[in-house]
Amino acid sequence: MSDVALQAVGLVRRIEGAVSHTLVNGIDLSVGKGEFLAITGPSGSGKSSLLYLLGLLDAPSDGEVIICGQPTSKLSEDDRANVRLTKCGFVFQFHFLLPEFTSLENVLLPMRAAGQMGEKEMQERGLELLASLGLKDHAYKRPNQLSGGQRQRVAIARALSNRPEIIVADEPTGALDTTSTEQVFSILREIADSGRTVVVVTHDPALAARADRRVHIVDGRIHETFEGRGKSPEPAIAAAAPTASQV
Repeated sequence: MSDVALQAVGLVRRIEGAVSHTLVNGIDLSVGKGEFLAITGPSGSGKSSLLYLLGLLDAPSDGEVIICGQPTSKLSEDDRANVRLTKCGFVFQFHFLLPEFTSLENVLLPMRAAGQMGEKEMQERGLELLASLGLKDHAYKRPNQLSGGQRQRVAIARALSNRPEIIVADEPTGALDTTSTEQVFSILREIADSGRTVVVVTHDPALAARADRRVHIVDGRIHETFEGRGKSPEPAIAAAAPTASQV
């Protein structure tokens, strides 16, 4: 595959103990730039474990994860953290927004950690991201003042804040109603269409079928691969605002 953004080579994750357990068992996988990949599988199949390895949230027992051409297995913890911060954005089933912070303050957190922008630039980017996701009027509200779908869109804005090349999402619609699920998935689809790589773990077969490619995990291995699925309609977000693909 040309223009590979993310690659797993012989990836293994094993839990050692009195009885060892292999969560990911020798997976080889390449994900192209701008590709929307869905990972599916039954509970306990290893799909979330694979996602955490791909996003450098966990370290493999064996094998290699290559992000934007950079092998990561021999990186120090500080260097791994820097790759996570600058190359990857994360969205989880539960938004993990800090409750004492406003939407804008939550979006600013990765930018502050990266330390690559001044305060004015960070504020402007944070507000632009929120506006692009239909949250212009919610920038100064705290999470308990937002709906579930709004909180998840703030989490997406936070994931996009450092302009990562890869978005990693673990069941991002798992706790949402039908309307919010459609909106969040459409936003992720648009992000991929803009050229970023999106890798999503989902239990929803209808959503997975709309990805560019789907891999089905069973017992820590890739069991099946489904290619060339359709794309969803354009997301219903604020028409007057820049879209997520523009920020």
